[in-house]
Amino acid sequence: MNNFSKRLKQAMDEQGINQTDLATKTGLGKSSISQYISGKNEPTAFRLKMLADALDVSPAWLKGDIDEPASEAGHTNNLPVETAAKLMGVGKQMIREGLKNGTFPFGYAVLMPSGKFRYYISPKKFTEYTGVEL
Repeated sequence: MNNFSKRLKQAMDEQGINQTDLATKTGLGKSSISQYISGKNEPTAFRLKMLADALDVSPAWLKGDIDEPASEAGHTNNLPVETAAKLMGVGKQMIREGLKNGTFPFGYAVLMPSGKFRYYISPKKFTEYTGVEL
């Protein structure tokens, strides 16, 4: 396992997402993500940027070019729907619907095999969109 594959797995674990979630978020194939994690392949610069954006980390950290911990490289935890709703002064359902239909650029919703949705909100992108400091 190379630096990139280790860091990719670390960022996914910290975000609490699996290969399918990351494939959905980036538009990349699940098999590509699997090969990146196993160290069999490394992404092109364009795909590296897609993965870094999806995981809210810097491409340099993801590649292993810098040794800062993920949290210092821009990686932060997922913001709960309840917190986002409270900070925006709206209902939780409005946040969920906005994430499902792509209205809110600070996160996304993933339909899980169980038929339920899992919601992801980037605190960094939330702050940029709303102006609310976390």
